[in-house]
Amino acid sequence: MTQTSDNVTWLTQEAYNQLRAELEHLSGPARAEIAQKIEQAREEGDLKENAGYHAAREEQGKMELRIRQLTQLLERAKVGEAPADNGVVGPGMVVTIAFDGDEDDTATFLLGSREAASGDLETYSPQSPLGRAIDGRSVGDDATYELPNGRKASVRILSAKPYTG
Repeated sequence: MTQTSDNVTWLTQEAYNQLRAELEHLSGPARAEIAQKIEQAREEGDLKENAGYHAAREEQGKMELRIRQLTQLLERAKVGEAPADNGVVGPGMVVTIAFDGDEDDTATFLLGSREAASGDLETYSPQSPLGRAIDGRSVGDDATYELPNGRKASVRILSAKPYTG
């Protein structure tokens, strides 16, 4: 999955299916389960001092937030193919960069939406300063972007491969 603008999230069919399945689970069985937990905790008596009740309500709030996030994301989603494996940086690519051209100081990350990344793969938005600086550039290119403190940083693109999840 890759996010290419503030209004559209581009997803592979696989990522779309995974997010749709998560939404269906949260909206159905998980919602019923949390409602049951709340009801059971309510039956235990005084709600002011009922830690189980408060924990279940907090869990419900987090789940409802995730349902809203997924619903909005899937409403804006465009399903398409993974990006081409042509060495050009773009959303949906796993990119390795070297800071200041130093190949001992590197970072590897997904350029796209954090919803797509699995495991420990870091994610940078295409709208971030680094994302904008490298988007459309090719392996071997250098790019400069502005850090939050106002300083400039430069990177060299070492590799760009489509994310396979």
